Amino acid sequence: MTALLTNTAALFETARELTHGGRGILAADESIKTMSARLEADGIPASETARRDYRELLLTAPGLSESVSGIILADETFGQRLSDGRAFPASCRELGILPGIKVDTGTTPLPGRDGALITEGLDGLGARLASYAERGAAFAKWRAVFDVHTADPYVARANGHALARYAARCQEHGIVPIVEPEVLCTGDHELAASAATTQLALTAVFDELEAAEVDLAGIVLKPNFVTPGLDAPKLSPAEVATATYEVLRETVPASVPGIAFLSGGHPTDDVCAFLTALAALPNRPWGVTFSFGRALVSAALRTWAGNPENVAAAQSRLLANCRQAAAAT
Repeated sequence: MTALLTNTAALFETARELTHGGRGILAADESIKTMSARLEADGIPASETARRDYRELLLTAPGLSESVSGIILADETFGQRLSDGRAFPASCRELGILPGIKVDTGTTPLPGRDGALITEGLDGLGARLASYAERGAAFAKWRAVFDVHTADPYVARANGHALARYAARCQEHGIVPIVEPEVLCTGDHELAASAATTQLALTAVFDELEAAEVDLAGIVLKPNFVTPGLDAPKLSPAEVATATYEVLRETVPASVPGIAFLSGGHPTDDVCAFLTALAALPNRPWGVTFSFGRALVSAALRTWAGNPENVAAAQSRLLANCRQAAAAT
């Protein structure tokens, strides 16, 4: 019983450290394929070294820990070393940032569901988590994907069940699970469609987490903001914050310590404005912060362009975006 209580307390403290104190989470966990495509799109030849150099640029930006509490890494990066020989996970902790690891293996079509997706990666997950924990992982991430046109109760339950099994495995190994049910914002759908799909997804996820006996005080929720599609007319930050909070209030238990929002392809200024408006709402039972990827790093990647002489300028762009996001909390 003492060991269980100790583990519960440690998970809670890590979840709070990730989502409170005016800091947020930097997502740098793109797969080899996705990261290589982004490098090549900016004219940088893709290689293991280039991917390492780019992630090193992000992690070692001077003062990053002032606005970033944790960084999500891909498996390749988690096993790499910085150019000075230090392992990435150990370097994160030395720099005051908790190391995290993406553990899902991507999505595949869910049979018979008109293109709806299911996330894979449960096979062998326990052994992988044991290895990540031994190497210093503080938290992990698993992303489930929902589309307003294909989500239905079965799709929500299937993805919620996978998220719950992943979360339970993480907690067995003393790792805080980031639970990420993302409703995609691509398209021209209205706010109501996003709200309905987000509520469907979150309801199913928390039903499955409860069934799996996951300790909700030891997780971080990473949802989307409730917004119209990117091709639809924009709404004000206050309207987005209100719609988002209404869905969260109905679905997210107060025992969840923190919510770290994803950017979902929205511009940096927009997601920071959404977060500012949401953080200002009174009587929230959970802390709110950011877990952005592209919104924080895209400008830095373009500035760097694979040239070592541009590292300082790229880091400056990254830090400016991270400070803007942290200020929004």
